[in-house]
Amino acid sequence: MFQSPKLVYDTPSCPPSPLQASLMSTSSPGPLSHSTINPKVTSAQYAVRGELVIKAMEYEKTIQAAREASRPSGLDFDRIIYCNIGNPQQLQQKPITFFRQVLALVDYPQLIEHPSSPAIFPPDAIARAREILAAEPGGTGAYSQSQGIAIARRHVAEFIAARDGHEASAEDVFLTEGASAGVAAVIKMLVRDESDGIMVPIPQYPLYTATLALCGGQPVGYYLNEAKGWGLEMSEMKRALADARAKGINVRAVVVINPGNPTGQNLSENDIKGVVQFCQDENLVMLADEVYQANVYKDGDRFTSFKKVVRDLQSPIQLFSFHSTSKGVIGECGRRGGYLEITNIPADVKEQLYKLVSIGLCSNVNGQIMVDLMVAPPKSGDVSYPLYNQEVTGILSSLKRRATKLGTELNTMKNISCTSLDGAMYAFPSVRLPPAAIAAAKAAGKEPGTWYALELLKATGVCVVPGGGFGQVSGTQHFRTTFLPPEEAMDDVIMRMRKFNDGLMAKYEA
Repeated sequence: MFQSPKLVYDTPSCPPSPLQASLMSTSSPGPLSHSTINPKVTSAQYAVRGELVIKAMEYEKTIQAAREASRPSGLDFDRIIYCNIGNPQQLQQKPITFFRQVLALVDYPQLIEHPSSPAIFPPDAIARAREILAAEPGGTGAYSQSQGIAIARRHVAEFIAARDGHEASAEDVFLTEGASAGVAAVIKMLVRDESDGIMVPIPQYPLYTATLALCGGQPVGYYLNEAKGWGLEMSEMKRALADARAKGINVRAVVVINPGNPTGQNLSENDIKGVVQFCQDENLVMLADEVYQANVYKDGDRFTSFKKVVRDLQSPIQLFSFHSTSKGVIGECGRRGGYLEITNIPADVKEQLYKLVSIGLCSNVNGQIMVDLMVAPPKSGDVSYPLYNQEVTGILSSLKRRATKLGTELNTMKNISCTSLDGAMYAFPSVRLPPAAIAAAKAAGKEPGTWYALELLKATGVCVVPGGGFGQVSGTQHFRTTFLPPEEAMDDVIMRMRKFNDGLMAKYEA
């Protein structure tokens, strides 16, 4: 039987690095200090941009300074490979040509009428730019409606309807600053005080626990079962809910990340039905994080949305669904485009959500346009379709090959095991550290997982995230790494990991 152990996160326990110290320093005491800012801010943790990345940036500065001075850096590597975050274009994934063509034209409308444009831009890109500008005459430099550009929301609704086989309404779609802003808005509405809690999967993407900390809510962890490929088990969800309620926590909602981050599993339709029924039975709101819905690699597998199952079952559960332009095959992280769809949400609650997003006036318009392009790309018969299809198919095929290769190779490394990488962009392998290595971590003032990741970075320049930043079973160690480095570079990344891991295990098992 799967046991449900204590929720574990790594937290820094060492003096600040020079960069951290410089960020914390102040020229005068003043009324604001680390001890007087909102404690909810200091309690929030976000591991994917935490201690490891700060150290990686320091190494990067050392390499750059050495390069400029034409001298050795003193490091055993000549570049940092950032595998800490799903940021495809940082790791040389090329943007989709049609999307950038349309954005260029919308950003600089004079190009549309320029006599050279037909020789540079395909006619369907020019037509799409005209359509967007007709719908949003202020262009990318003006605020849009608070809920988002109307034509983009209509296209999102059409995309959802085609995906799920059920009607969808543009009035239920909110365009957001990436999926993260939508998640934050919903959690702000749900958490009223420190007695309110939200169930989150463990391991989880730290956006959820960080946002709960900022809002003063309680994370209620339900553990995924690593022995069953990070499977979701209803008995564990019921256990987590009962334990939380016994502690006086008013559990209001359940978060499900599908496909999983950091774990990469893809839920079956039966799993989704079970969660929907659980929410219905327990009167809980559902938050469906589906930003990796295009990233499914297992042969014969497919993505099923929570919205589809809710409509199939005619369930009354209240559902918030999230999607993003940062993932999939687009990887347009810097555009900060996303959407939030509401299902079975009362009109008066929708009004409050509208008010909440209106406080920020609107999400950035370039991100909204990228959402529009994501959900309504070139179709068969369009001039741009052959190139679009070639680019998308190439990216997905490459991601599948990289996922397979990394998963296979991790499982051949000493004391490392990794579940099948069926979706998303990450591996979350388990590392069994020898007792002597754990003692070395303790002597260094580090959690074992953080120590392992820092040693890996110091030896190889490969930046990963300790598993504790996502939550993990007490006494276990993991790390999250992307498989986003270019395909031709994956062998080098794997070789660096293997050489480091073999050396560390040999040293501490001796």
